[in-house]
Amino acid sequence: MASTNVQPNDGGDHILRPRPRKPQHAQVTELVREHSNNSVNGHLDPHTDETASGATSGRSSPVPENAPASTKALSSARKQVRAEQRRRLFPTIEYASRVSHFDPQSEYRDFHGFFNLFWIGLAIMGITTMLRNYKDTGYPLRVQIWTLFTVKLWHLAVADFLMVASTAIILPLHKTFRSSSIALTWEKGGMAIQSIYQVLWLSFWVSVPFILNWTWTSQVFLLLHTMVLLMKMHSYAFYNGHLSETERRLRALDEPHSASKAPAYNYPSVEKPMGELVHEDMKVDSDSENEGLSQLREDLARELTSPIGNVTYPRNLSWSNYIDYLLCPTLCYELEYPRNASINWTSLIAKIVATFGCIFLLTIISEEFILPVLQESRVRLDDSSAVLETLLILAETISWLLFPFMLIFLLVFLVIFEYVLGAFGEITRFADRHFYSDWWNSTDWMEFSREWNVPVYSFLRRHVYATSKPSIGRNMATLITFLISAIGHEIVMACITKKLRGYGFICQMLQLPIVMLQRTRWIRSHKTANNVLFWCSMILGLSLICSLYVLV
Repeated sequence: MASTNVQPNDGGDHILRPRPRKPQHAQVTELVREHSNNSVNGHLDPHTDETASGATSGRSSPVPENAPASTKALSSARKQVRAEQRRRLFPTIEYASRVSHFDPQSEYRDFHGFFNLFWIGLAIMGITTMLRNYKDTGYPLRVQIWTLFTVKLWHLAVADFLMVASTAIILPLHKTFRSSSIALTWEKGGMAIQSIYQVLWLSFWVSVPFILNWTWTSQVFLLLHTMVLLMKMHSYAFYNGHLSETERRLRALDEPHSASKAPAYNYPSVEKPMGELVHEDMKVDSDSENEGLSQLREDLARELTSPIGNVTYPRNLSWSNYIDYLLCPTLCYELEYPRNASINWTSLIAKIVATFGCIFLLTIISEEFILPVLQESRVRLDDSSAVLETLLILAETISWLLFPFMLIFLLVFLVIFEYVLGAFGEITRFADRHFYSDWWNSTDWMEFSREWNVPVYSFLRRHVYATSKPSIGRNMATLITFLISAIGHEIVMACITKKLRGYGFICQMLQLPIVMLQRTRWIRSHKTANNVLFWCSMILGLSLICSLYVLV
């Protein structure tokens, strides 16, 4: 029973009135208002549910058991809709079985915000470094490395142009091999001539920076460009050499009695990375026109045609095709590449700006956090005579270089594989931008070698591993591939530091037994631990190799 109070009015009468209540919650007030509109004298209006367009009371008449199925379905649908729209006085939280974003079982993969945070952190580092330099020296930047970029700059420009131009000899050279009928075909003499030219070409351009006494910055640029052009030149010459022999076989089948009827060989490609013999089980023994001979002609013709179908050998032997190949961000030559419809100029400008931004940050990190440490350690090592003290200085140097080299490693990855290759991809409208995979999740060195540098990995798999495996077997082909890669890395380190020590070669070849250990069942099952070990060995290895090459 509601409580009341006596409130006398001006006339002195005594009327019982309800005690004043506190203001109601807004949602409760709304529900009361809706309830009052749908009721008459405290009772529900029986006619509120008669029309579909009128207001409803939230209830409906019961559906008879013998009602048609359509009527029951409509009634059930109305109940479900009203249940979904029913308001609650207090908001609820839906709970379900879910995992966090960083959980290994999570399907969430969008962490672009951390990429932005990475750049913000580098920007903060650069700004604070310049402010500290301005406070100490009166200049925002140190000039020890910056001045190296301008030393003999025109020497570098001329030498790089001549180096690129010297690769163009392979086009007329290949046309000579193709037109030759006996002596200088690709298989009989062209392959040997091309290989000799590549060795002489590499030896000459590697020695140019030493002869001209260049700075290490110019030497790094020319050497890396030399390695890129060497692989491009090799892929262009050897793939077109294979096509010239395929064309020769196809022409010879016009007179089947004297032509080779061996199965056609598909050169290693993206779809078939190991190459294969097509219709190997189909024997062609007869010289007469039959199904086997027609199939062999078709297989050879298909090999001479690009996968897209717009270019057929030898129509690709032109200067425009060769120059386009030099600009495309790939090391493996194909008759034709997938292309985008147009250039994304916004993306191209952003990648060019990001390239110079990365170079700026790389220079700051080198000048502020790497070069001073190495210079100080060099002085301390010259003054030390005890072995233990030398080892302690090396250990301290390595520890101080761990974090700077981790940043150097990430920035070098970004500037090469994301921005430089991406910019050339935009310029040439090259559609396949798969320059790397998620190497940061690698659990062993073999996986890292496949995903860190996809263009180089594709080149080695196509022109080294796939071509040598049929002759020497899988294990020896793997060893040869690692050996060539290790020699290439050692050449780079020797040219940069002007010291032939072999540290990089040894560290790379040691990856083979480490991979064999990581492939064991017990170690392979611990993915998180393997990834942690990969990152630790990567960061430690970079600072270790730098310290050994510079200080020892």
